[in-house]
Amino acid sequence: MVRERLAAMVASASDGAVTAEEALTATVPLSALGVTSLAQMRLIDAVETEFGIEIDLSGDGLDLLDDLGALERYIARAGRSDS
Repeated sequence: MVRERLAAMVASASDGAVTAEEALTATVPLSALGVTSLAQMRLIDAVETEFGIEIDLSGDGLDLLDDLGALERYIARAGRSDS
């Protein structure tokens, strides 16, 4: 369910340049599909708001925005550390 929600958020953040289906089935980085740096910033804001987490952009933070699976795992870990 989280993965599908993230895919919808990618589609919204990219103004439809990348569809939710494309994000879900991507075998290349999302940026290769057309997720721009502006879309990444929108995605960060949406993810932080919806999931109540903070994405640290230092280190591997930006890499999370290129891989739906990595972002999903990050959210799951962040949720567990908050409990």
